[in-house]
Formats: sequence, C-alpha cells, structure tokens
Amino acid sequence: MTQLEAAKAGMVTAAMKAVALDEGLAPWEVREAVASGEAVIPFNPAHAGCKPVGVGRMFTTKINANLGRSVTHSGKGDELEKLAIALAAGADFVMDLSVGDDLAAIRRGMLDASPKPLGTVPVYETISRLEGDIPHMDPSFLLDVIRAQAEQGVDFMTLHAGLRLAGIPAAMRRKMGIVSRGGAIMAEWMMANGKENPLYERWDEVLDILAKHDVTVSLGDGMRPGCLADASDTAQFAELDTLGELVRSCRERGVQVMVEGPGHVPLDQIRMNMEREQEVCDKAPFYVLGPVVTDIAPGYDHITSAIGATVAATYGASLLCYVTPAEHLGLPDGDEVHRGCIAYKIAAHAGDVARGLKGARRRDDDMADARAAFDWEKQFALSLDPARAKERWLKTRAYADEAHSDDHCSMCGKQFCAVRTSRRIKDLAAKK
Repeated sequence: MTQLEAAKAGMVTAAMKAVALDEGLAPWEVREAVASGEAVIPFNPAHAGCKPVGVGRMFTTKINANLGRSVTHSGKGDELEKLAIALAAGADFVMDLSVGDDLAAIRRGMLDASPKPLGTVPVYETISRLEGDIPHMDPSFLLDVIRAQAEQGVDFMTLHAGLRLAGIPAAMRRKMGIVSRGGAIMAEWMMANGKENPLYERWDEVLDILAKHDVTVSLGDGMRPGCLADASDTAQFAELDTLGELVRSCRERGVQVMVEGPGHVPLDQIRMNMEREQEVCDKAPFYVLGPVVTDIAPGYDHITSAIGATVAATYGASLLCYVTPAEHLGLPDGDEVHRGCIAYKIAAHAGDVARGLKGARRRDDDMADARAAFDWEKQFALSLDPARAKERWLKTRAYADEAHSDDHCSMCGKQFCAVRTSRRIKDLAAKK
C-alpha cells in the first residue's frame, strides 16, 4: 500500500507521524494533505535507513541537491563525498544524475549512504546502457530500468512523460530549443521514430511499477525554458497541461506525484508560473529548478537562481532544486555543492518567512536577540552555515584582536558601533 492509498483509506502511517513531528503538525493534518495530493512523502520501503520527508505547501520548503557522475569527470567515490557535503549543508533530498558505466553500483552506494530520499532520472541509465544512439532505445527497456531502480530503493523518479510529439516544433522555434537532458532524449526518440512519447503511451504500465514500490513520480519538465527569451511560451505550457492530466491519473492509481517546474524565468513572470501550475495540476507539490532570473552571470548562478527560488517558494513551490556556481560551466566540485545548498537553504527559509508559514521567523528573531546581546556563539549556532560564519568572524584576528570584544565587532569598532550606542540610548531613556 502506498502512502497515498493509506491516506485515502484514513490510515496514519509511521512516515506520516514522522513528518508531522518534524513539521509541528498533527498526524491527521499530514494524512489529509497526502490524501488530497497536496503533499507527498517520497519513501520507498526498500530504501533502508531513509527518513521520511514531506513536500507540500503546509510544510517548510525543502531543497534538493543534484549529484552524479558525468561521462568525462568524477567517479563513485567523488559522488559519495559530495553526498556527505550536501547532507551536512542541509539538503532534504538528493538526486543521482549519474551517466556512464556501473550506475547500479553508484546508486547502491548512494542509497546506502543517504538517510534522505534519493531520486533518479531512469532514462539516463537507459541511454547509458544502450547499444547505439538515442533513436535505438527500446521503450520496454526503459520500463525495465524503471522497475530495477524501484526494486533497488529509489524514492522518487523524474519521468518526462508530458513532452508530446506535437509540441516539439514549438520548442524548435526557441533560442535554446530543449535544454532538459531527459526532455531532449525523449524528443529526439519521438522525432526519429515518428512516434508518441513512450512514457505517455505506456503510462499505465509505469504506474503499475511505481505503485508496487511506492515510488513518487516527479513529472519532468522536458520543455523548461533555458533562457529568459524562451520563458512562459507555448511549448512550456502545452507540456504543463499534459502534466495536469498525468497528475490526475497518478492520484487515481494511488501513486504520489509532484510536478517539476521552469528553469530560466524573468522575475516578474515567476508568480504567474507558480500560480498557473497550482491551478492546472490541482495543487500538486511544485518542484522547481531556480528559476534563474538572468542569463548573464555564469559562475554566480547559485545567486541568480536563489533570487528566483525565493520568489517561487513565496508563491507556490514546495521543493527547490539547487543550482551551483558551476551551472552552465561544468560539473560542480564539493565546495560548489556546499555553496549551492546554502544558497538554497537561504531561499527556502526566506520564502517561508515571506509567505507567513507558522514558526518560520522564530530563528530570525532569536538571531536578532543574539546580535543585540553580542552573543557570538549563539549567532553561529543559529546560522545556516555556522562554520563559515565563525571562520569569517575569526578572520579579523589577523589584524584586530580587539575586534573580538563582547560588545562590538570590526565593522564599526567600539566607538562607532550602533548596537552598542543603542544600548546607551536605552539606558538614557530608562532614566528619563
């Protein structure tokens, strides 16, 4: 029985209880959200040691870290190291996007090492194991890979089932065409074979596999825009309409489902995109990449995308897929994984505060109290990146030992410290 089937039957599972405890909610509230499809708990029973995590607007906004080997760089050991870095930085979900050889072993290592839900894109392994190029892919083999990954313990899968043959010409009129790796694979197969998307055509078979193993489907946005000029176009929204159809079929079959969202979107279009998805997909949890709000900052796209992610979290997104400084340039290293995670923890939290999520601002208020009291250790503990905060604070020792007083820092020094002066003003006000 899947989490969705249990919720519809009025049952509160152990996973629902765990999520309720984490979110400060009653178990019945979590059950109702899962039953309606407005929340999901990606949790494959075969993933030993995995901790249930809830995704939905009634919960705190979560972040995902994409990891994985490329055909030109990185190996199994590197990805396990990056996994540890991502988890330490606060990633709530991880995805193994590895391509190349020995993928089952890499995935096994990541499943064993990750106490957080792990996702994949099965078509990557399908093409990696293919004898020949993309047009030679046998759809039955793709379903075999989905089945094998589900049996291995994968918690959620990105499946590009909403990209339709009729929508490809519109995408070819774009500046960037199709930038989704999975979407491009499916589109080339359809064009070369003159056939409809095999995932769409055989969706019932896919749902049989997912329901058996309680794998959450993450409906891939194969037509996501790859630059600002392509955002919110006919190709993107035609696919979204199909995703809405697939959401309803998933719920009917008891399969948990979330929907993936756009990549590059101007800031002023993000709210509309979030609200449109909520309407078309009946409030299914929205899982967005960024969005990236400007195309001209390579090396800083963890920042350009975190700006968009904050707006997305404010107006409809429930899960944010991080972007690292390496985006558009190459495979991220461990430090870039860390920086991407921290940027997205900031975006997720800022979005929760902006939308007034109960309790979201408590940590900020505690930080304000710690700053007013010059309680440095408490400030570090409350920080999203405590090690970085303390490291930067200690850096001033090289030129100003006096800066580490209990009532000022090196920004203003003792005489010009506004917080220190404010204390004196309060004392004066009290006397008068």
